[in-house]
Amino acid sequence: MITLNIHGKGNQMKTETVSYLKKHAADLPLDEAMTITQNGKPIYVVESYEERQRRDQAIALMKLVTISSKDVAQGRTMLSSSFKERLAARK
Repeated sequence: MITLNIHGKGNQMKTETVSYLKKHAADLPLDEAMTITQNGKPIYVVESYEERQRRDQAIALMKLVTISSKDVAQGRTMLSSSFKERLAARK
């Protein structure tokens, strides 16, 4: 199994309240994801756009690895030379 740490510097996210979010929305320090709580319960996760893109890319990569592993297990593979020949034949 492959495990990716997609939350940056550790597994613990900084936690702040909704009130803090309202007061500081324009200048949130988003060097890592932040959990927003209301009445002590987590309700949102706020992260930078770059962090979101990195997470989405990590998820996409994991999906590709899973698909590839299934293909290998089921024998759906070919040599790169055979693949190149098939591509060349399409032109």
